[in-house]
Amino acid sequence: MAADDQAMTFEQSVQAAIELDAPLNERLAVIAVAVRRLNADFADAVDRLVARLEKQGAGAMAPAPGDVMPAFLLPDDEGRLVSLAEILLKGPAVITFQRGHWCPYCRLNAIGIVEAQQEIAVLGGHVVAIMPERRRYAKAMKAAVGAKFPFLTDMDNGYALSLNLAIWIGAEMERLMGVAYDLPNYQGNASWFLPIPATFIVGTDGIITDRFVDPDYRRRMDIDDLISALKRAR
Repeated sequence: MAADDQAMTFEQSVQAAIELDAPLNERLAVIAVAVRRLNADFADAVDRLVARLEKQGAGAMAPAPGDVMPAFLLPDDEGRLVSLAEILLKGPAVITFQRGHWCPYCRLNAIGIVEAQQEIAVLGGHVVAIMPERRRYAKAMKAAVGAKFPFLTDMDNGYALSLNLAIWIGAEMERLMGVAYDLPNYQGNASWFLPIPATFIVGTDGIITDRFVDPDYRRRMDIDDLISALKRAR
């Protein structure tokens, strides 16, 4: 790591990751390295959380390729109800679950999708991002990343729970994250539940063709993989 990297603040490291011309997961790794450099105790706690989730098989029972994607009806960032059926009438869907506007990994994940918006549109695809946050925060996230696709609010992680994607972050992470993030305010509840970040590609017949589910929120579906999956779903 260069000396300049060592001197970067966290937000500077996030911005460097945003500007990096590299696959999404390489850019996300820049953020993870910065977290460990600036707060090794927090990074170790994340490793323990991920190890616990992996041991429990978190996310393994989420809908898989070949399954029907369960229906949803959720409010978007403007308060309009959006259904899966409505989306699939227009073309194949990219459904991505994000933890919240406060999460730098989610911000970068959304930016990566935004950067591919035109290519996704050419393929006839339609993106929706689903977050467990109140509308004002979903709206702020959409504006911050420059998205044209809707950000839907999944209050109390109801839809994520139905997909076996919602997890309790644990007492240790609740204590550490609570120093900087007011999740009860963002979500409108004090549960400290978050969705496992996941992406589903769904054909117009409602069948899942591809998915990415990983209890390690520092990893996401790479954009090239998303585009390839969308081509298969057409």
